[in-house]
Amino acid sequence: MKAFVLTQYKQPLQQIDVPEPVLGDHDVLVQVKAAGLNQLDEKIRLGEFKQVLPYKLPQVLGHDVAGTVVQIGAKVRSFKPGDEVFARPGNDSIGTFAERVAVAEEDLAIKPATISMEEAGSLPLVALTAWQALVERGSVGPGQKVLIHAGAGGVGSIAIQLAKYLGATVATTVSAGNRGFVRELGADVVIDYRTEDFTEILHDYDLVLDSLGGENLERSLKVLKKGGRAIGIAGPPDAGFARQLGGNPVLLGLMTLLSSRIRRQARRLGVTYEFLFMQANGKQLREIAALIDAGDIKPIVGRVIPFDQTSDVLAALDKGGVRGKTVVSHL
Repeated sequence: MKAFVLTQYKQPLQQIDVPEPVLGDHDVLVQVKAAGLNQLDEKIRLGEFKQVLPYKLPQVLGHDVAGTVVQIGAKVRSFKPGDEVFARPGNDSIGTFAERVAVAEEDLAIKPATISMEEAGSLPLVALTAWQALVERGSVGPGQKVLIHAGAGGVGSIAIQLAKYLGATVATTVSAGNRGFVRELGADVVIDYRTEDFTEILHDYDLVLDSLGGENLERSLKVLKKGGRAIGIAGPPDAGFARQLGGNPVLLGLMTLLSSRIRRQARRLGVTYEFLFMQANGKQLREIAALIDAGDIKPIVGRVIPFDQTSDVLAALDKGGVRGKTVVSHL
């Protein structure tokens, strides 16, 4: 089976033959038809997460999949061969840059009927990130105001649509060329990050979803009202993330230290900061699929590439220039 494998940190992925996935009793073997490219894959390749996600190399990368069920484990009850499915596999079973991947039954969902395999392959990681930030943690609802940074990107383009569906007023930051695009997605306030200062325009927001980190995250705290919440997906990680990974005391102390500055700044302003590292969740994907089939959310695929270009395109992912997601196609 061909796959793109990380054999050494900071080196390009290698296309090599690997063994077929081992199928557990509760696993589903999926023939990969499409797989989304994510910044997380590139961060792992560069070694940025090796302290908290210590994969044993060589490791097949890839966190999004859409495809067809070819085999099921002995105790699987929700899927059968031939089903069209999509998923973000759990951290211990990533590997969608391959011809086949084994996914836990609980992480899998039936693909939305109204979209293509490429569109479905673009969704799991970014849609689950948006859902867990806005619904699960943020409890966003009518009358609230939400700032979503990088609204033309993978997470941002889905989060804008979801926030609007939930009834919020949505602001976003983009380049000038993407103003019309994000307004079509539902953004109410659009800020050109190159020429405008969002901290001078936005006030009394309930929630910020930040995908950029650093100074952008620190400045984002200033637009929140008292009691508001900033959720960061680019870091720094916090104690909650350490507990999510198992609560190792050393890791807990490290994460607490890494986020101490931004948490102090938040406390001084009467707001809170938390780090979100999304988790695989088939139940939430089923809810997202229903919204897609109802026309409330549409996937945004900016580019589709053949499987053999995976390594080169992943390494150039941070250069931007693509609206929504880049997807690897096996079709």
